[in-house]
Amino acid sequence: MGVKVAVVGATGNVGREMLTILDEREFPADQVFAIASRNSLGVEVTFGDRVLKCQALEHFDFSTVDIVLMSAGGAVAKEWAPKIAAQGPIVIDNSSAFRMDPDVPLIVPEVNPEAIAGARKRNIIANPNCSTAQLVVVLKPLHDRARIKRVVVATYQSVSGAGREAMDELWTQTRAIFVNDDIKKEKFTKQIAFNVIPHIDVFMDDGATKEEWKMTVETKKMLDPKIDLIATCVRVPVFVGHSEAVTIEFEDEITPGEARELLRESPGIMVVDKREDEGYVTPVEAAGEWATYVSRIRRDKTVPNGLALWVVSDNLRKGAALNAVQIAELLLNRRVLAPT
Repeated sequence: MGVKVAVVGATGNVGREMLTILDEREFPADQVFAIASRNSLGVEVTFGDRVLKCQALEHFDFSTVDIVLMSAGGAVAKEWAPKIAAQGPIVIDNSSAFRMDPDVPLIVPEVNPEAIAGARKRNIIANPNCSTAQLVVVLKPLHDRARIKRVVVATYQSVSGAGREAMDELWTQTRAIFVNDDIKKEKFTKQIAFNVIPHIDVFMDDGATKEEWKMTVETKKMLDPKIDLIATCVRVPVFVGHSEAVTIEFEDEITPGEARELLRESPGIMVVDKREDEGYVTPVEAAGEWATYVSRIRRDKTVPNGLALWVVSDNLRKGAALNAVQIAELLLNRRVLAPT
């Protein structure tokens, strides 16, 4: 017998991807329920070759399910995740609401699977920020080998990370430029079509944005509090797929060749690193794939033990939906939650 799963936020980009990945990975679910706001009651979403009709969050009986995959935004998560967890199921939340709660595990299964032991403290597990998730998958094996001192990362984040309305805005602005219409800005602070915006989330007192802060504190929580990290997070006119230019300073020596072989052997990573035209991965190739791709592995000659890397992943998958499903699989594999 399998488990019963509810997907909250099933009509959104990530919610739909969660349903797709549950089917693709043949997750052992006896039943899957699509849950959304009252406004989406009855809306149909696909789950493999089946069609599910959305049920209203306010009226669903969560005591009837074992796992809840939640992608409904921070405000909804803060209100509903504790209520749902109190009814018995484990909530895997994709928002930032609980990531830094000391009683809530923040998990990337390839990085800190042992943290699943704390899942029952509040019956809530946090999914990390999309840009952090793909980064720590790559940092983990390198840190185990040579101990990371400092990371400098610049992100190139697709508009899908800001939701469906953001994707629509990129499309409508691009079309407007070609037909000479007025450019309308609603989701972003500046024009996103044919532009880049060094501003994701709100600004903080020290000049960093909250997205940049998230990458720092989440990396420390999951990997090592001693790692120093500074990020510059940039929104780019790409529909799906986050890219990162990563520079790492290590305590111990590690060569590009050693790093290349180590990453090739590490779970969740694909190395495509040929020093020739098209010998690297871009968001176009990563979209729809499960892996985190690493290219452009080379020495950083400005520090004694340094490497520079290019990291690309589908943010709707490893950055959100795939990681959530992998956490659900981890619950079963570690017998934190036994199938009924």
